[in-house]
Amino acid sequence: MNNSLANTGRLAWAALRMLLVLTVVTGVLYPLVVTGIGQLAFHDKANGSIVKVDGQEVGSKLIGQSWNIKGTDNPDPKWFQGRPSNSGYDPLATGSSQLSASNPELVKLVKAAKKQVAEFNGVPESKVPVDAVTGSASAIDPDISPDYADIQVKRVAEANGLTVPQVQKLVDEHTTGRTAGFLGEPRINVLELNVALKALADH
Repeated sequence: MNNSLANTGRLAWAALRMLLVLTVVTGVLYPLVVTGIGQLAFHDKANGSIVKVDGQEVGSKLIGQSWNIKGTDNPDPKWFQGRPSNSGYDPLATGSSQLSASNPELVKLVKAAKKQVAEFNGVPESKVPVDAVTGSASAIDPDISPDYADIQVKRVAEANGLTVPQVQKLVDEHTTGRTAGFLGEPRINVLELNVALKALADH
């Protein structure tokens, strides 16, 4: 009986020591090391890829945002617009609409959005790309396709008192190619493009 209690005590003490060691290693040391490496080697990414203008935070390169006229739900013609979002670009409420491609409601919404985008940018509906009328799976995609940016160039140039070549040059300069040359599609970060646009318009 005494031997059994002694063995149980030794096992319990060994388990407790193991718990304490693993808690320190995995709960304290490992997070500190990973955080330290992240801050030293990837400071910008580790802190949310925040974009600042004149010292003020204007958003994250990783999260899409609204570019509406202040205080309204109407898109501002001065800015390049991002992909539509069924969550209102809320990073705490990400997710797609969950409507299938054949769902009549989705088809109706896409048709209406296509007409609106075409009229807003002064282009025929046949020129409106898919990403201009459909949200991403996350609902906060920060990027758009070069095709979507291209149909917005004339409208943005006119609204900002710039020439079409000036704005088109910005689009070309902010177009990122496929990752490693073959992964994904060419894309443009809307926030970075609009920040550059503001700098050009204010110059």
